[in-house]
Amino acid sequence: MRRSWLNMFVGLIITISLGQTAMARTGQKVPDPIYPVQTMLEDGKRETVYPTVAGDFVVYSQRVNNKFSVVRVSKNMLNAAGRSVAASQPNEAIRYGVAINDGAIGYVSNRMGPMSAWMHQAEGDGHIAIGNISTFTGALMPAHLKASVDGNLWCFDSVLDKQRRNRMYDDFVDGFKHEELIGQSWRMYNSDAWRYKLGYYATKTGTKNKFRAPALFLFDRTSSQLTMIPNAFNGAVSPDAKQVAFVRENNGNYDLWMQGVDGKKLVQLTSSEFGDFEPAFSPDGNRIAFVSNRDSKGNVRETSIYIMNLKNGKIERVTNALKATDGGPAWLDNRRIVFHSNRDPKKPQASDSAKWNLWQIDLKGVM
Repeated sequence: MRRSWLNMFVGLIITISLGQTAMARTGQKVPDPIYPVQTMLEDGKRETVYPTVAGDFVVYSQRVNNKFSVVRVSKNMLNAAGRSVAASQPNEAIRYGVAINDGAIGYVSNRMGPMSAWMHQAEGDGHIAIGNISTFTGALMPAHLKASVDGNLWCFDSVLDKQRRNRMYDDFVDGFKHEELIGQSWRMYNSDAWRYKLGYYATKTGTKNKFRAPALFLFDRTSSQLTMIPNAFNGAVSPDAKQVAFVRENNGNYDLWMQGVDGKKLVQLTSSEFGDFEPAFSPDGNRIAFVSNRDSKGNVRETSIYIMNLKNGKIERVTNALKATDGGPAWLDNRRIVFHSNRDPKKPQASDSAKWNLWQIDLKGVM
């Protein structure tokens, strides 16, 4: 009886809390979009997330019927049928798709046992290993795979804490994980937000993260050199393959950093009190699009897309909504960005959806 009353009390508190949140949102004015936003790929039967762009191609990751795969399509016809890399072994997951300008497809798979990175060649059916022996023995478990547009320089991050490797592997293959986590993979390194629950601490300076920091790895296919950058993840390679941007956590706060592939000119790009994630270079290399919750005061579920001008450091917010989680930006060209979002296609500025779809921002005239 005592447990029953306790459950009722907890349920009442949650109901009141959620009701107050809903009332607060209802009383807010639905904002006009900062720049035009429209759906590029809408499908209620699957989640489509983390697009990447190179040449004439877009590669995105998807979950359909609790199975993970990656798909390559023309960047001008995202709704058309494309080439996919899907599971070929029982319990296999294919994730973190990467576009290469000749049509090759990068991805991470567990078909060899531990997680390892691969590149499906543009023609034929060959698959090239990305990384050295450490990625095949389980010493490294690559996540957030990215590459230069020519496929010669790759980057990925990996947890270094041995105690968390089994948990990371389980999450990688878990086709039943909450859809919220599918579109916010940066949360895997946050001790409060790595799994789904009703509420989270804000990602802001002073918030305790109990997880040890991951490391970013750069792999040069031409020399087989593997470089490690401590306390770094969400890497992105510049168009000229000379710079890498990444996320670094310090005292609960996440900021963007950048350094040369040769190790020179390490600089901190952002210094917001809240979280900045998922950087992506523009094709001309002059700007970086990224995800942040700085305007929602660190709210994990309310994120928008921002752009930093690398020449003058100016930052501009380019998406907004009453209730939305925007993420995974990639540049279609110097004017348009494709990203994933849980916005409701019928009310994109006011409501969210249970599915992730791909969207486009038209930045004509920005910066």
